[in-house]
Amino acid sequence: MQSPGPDMPGSDRSDAGLSASRFMSPEGSGSGDPGPGGSRAGGLGGRAPDCLIVAGPTCSGKSALALALAMRLGGTVINADSMQVYAGLHILTARPDPGDEALAPHRLYGVRSPAEPGNVAWWREAALSAMEAAWAAGRLPILCGGTGLYLRALTDGLSAIDDPGDAARAEARAMLAGIGSAAMHARLAEVDPDSAARLRPSDGQRVARAWEVWRGTGRGMAEWASVPGLPAAPYRFTAIRLAPPRPVLRAAIAARFDAMLERGAMEEVRALLALDLSPELPAMRAHGVPELSAVLRGECDLADATRRAVSSQARYTKRQATWFAHHPLAKTRRTVILEKRMAGIQQEIERFADKLIPFVRSDVDAPGVFA
Repeated sequence: MQSPGPDMPGSDRSDAGLSASRFMSPEGSGSGDPGPGGSRAGGLGGRAPDCLIVAGPTCSGKSALALALAMRLGGTVINADSMQVYAGLHILTARPDPGDEALAPHRLYGVRSPAEPGNVAWWREAALSAMEAAWAAGRLPILCGGTGLYLRALTDGLSAIDDPGDAARAEARAMLAGIGSAAMHARLAEVDPDSAARLRPSDGQRVARAWEVWRGTGRGMAEWASVPGLPAAPYRFTAIRLAPPRPVLRAAIAARFDAMLERGAMEEVRALLALDLSPELPAMRAHGVPELSAVLRGECDLADATRRAVSSQARYTKRQATWFAHHPLAKTRRTVILEKRMAGIQQEIERFADKLIPFVRSDVDAPGVFA
């Protein structure tokens, strides 16, 4: 598609401060009973309530763009990053700083203890509540993050899985701690090969989850995936996907990690290790935590840890970009792709935010890929 030029409507500042009411359905005579997974706000008539998604790989500038849009649209930024939900990891997960949070409401950041593993079902429920609170306050919900599985739980629904029970959970955690992720994956492949084939042997958290589901329900995760569960949330999603060139992302990741070290990332990891948590917990596997933990244990020097952390993040962003390219979060006509990194120069971010305003407000085809 043709890229919009500099005279695209909305490229000036005339759209700043738009009311979010333009994005919401007028109140009508709705039943107020949305059914499973639907809106609990009730009383909405006309078209479904609107929600904006700002997604993309780590370090692509999602938070900066989401904030700029929130300030122009009266939006509430809702975290959709599985690591930014944890307290104590403000620096290493690149959470918005207090100054940014003061400019627009931010929700679901730092709300879970690192000792409590988050999951997609918990996040979906929390996100739905945050979205409805935003609508009730006359604001536009803006989901911002790079955890595709979380976002798809809203846009496409979530499969239903019976509760495996405490005994199965305890067994899975004990096995993971005792034999490690790779060996546990091999055990899982013996009893539930279909589920094991979908998981990386190094992904201990998901391997343990698959084991507990098989052990506690008698059915594997792959089999449960075919069972009807929670439907897609009945909202009208518009998606902005950031897709910067990989060399640009790699350079940005390296620069940001250096900045994190200067801001106190090592002290953040030191405080996390003092909690004596299981290394298999998601928070203990956040980007940079394993590498800086190795430095604190004397297993490597900072330069080596930095190289490994940057390489790990670069590989992760490649997987994220591939996933988003193959899993749309909104209809094609309500999706726009920005092949840029939205960070660094505030005026540039604001310029693109202004150009996006008409797209977000409209029902016409997306303008394509921005230059």
